[in-house]
Amino acid sequence: MIIVTGANGQLGRMVTERLLERVPAREIGVSVRDVDAAQDLGAKGVRVRMGDFTGPATLAHAFEGASKVLIVSTDSTGETAVRHHRTAVEAAAKAGAQRILYTSHMGSNPSSPFPPMPDHAATEEALRQSGVPFTSLRNGFYASSAVMLISAALETGVLAAPEDGPVAWTAHTDLADAAVLALTGETLTGAALDGLTPALTGPEAIDMAGIADILTRLMGRPIRRVVVSDADYRARLLSAGLSEHAADMLVGLFAASRDGDFAPADPTLADLLGRPTVRMEDYLKSALAPAR
Repeated sequence: MIIVTGANGQLGRMVTERLLERVPAREIGVSVRDVDAAQDLGAKGVRVRMGDFTGPATLAHAFEGASKVLIVSTDSTGETAVRHHRTAVEAAAKAGAQRILYTSHMGSNPSSPFPPMPDHAATEEALRQSGVPFTSLRNGFYASSAVMLISAALETGVLAAPEDGPVAWTAHTDLADAAVLALTGETLTGAALDGLTPALTGPEAIDMAGIADILTRLMGRPIRRVVVSDADYRARLLSAGLSEHAADMLVGLFAASRDGDFAPADPTLADLLGRPTVRMEDYLKSALAPAR
């Protein structure tokens, strides 16, 4: 039984649907907080059980009979995120899983200024201590995150953000395919997905100036990149209604990119998939089609 957590989320759902193309539905289980939202998977023969990272007993039931468990990282941060992930790792180990997989990040670093990165590093340490073979999928930065960062620029024609560095933007679809390969063992012949993986990224690292150039081509009108201070950017975010926590997260993102945490692009993901990965320009062309 292969168990996928967070199967109602974007990445978890993609992984589950792709697993169904390779593995009999009776050998797939999902651990979700909202069982009703996953009934379409149940109708296909997938075992659907409620599992909550705050409740070890629920995970014991959701992970029952697991041979492999994919722990999709939560959207929380800090001590809460680490506690949730550790609970899931411990539950997978107690369930007898032969391998635990986790959706980490290429920027995993205990000293990173971007809050989720120390959380990933702490979870990777929990995986090491579990005593179970593990795969920490060090995913590239989600390309979908860029859409949020550029939304105002599409209206104003100005991409105003702090000084940044290149980011190896990566599509969910490519990362979901890699997770499936790891879950089915199809890429483990060279131990490429054993322990900490290389960075699993798209084909190129692009900074905000490069994103502005792409938007200019796609939108058919100028999108100008303007560098603002961290403090000014944070103030703008707060005035737009974001919480202090969310504003600090985004400022930390740019600080980490300046440190080079999200670059360079790595060929490993394309090599694993046996095909080119999605280019950022192609991703944005599809994502921004209605605006264009």
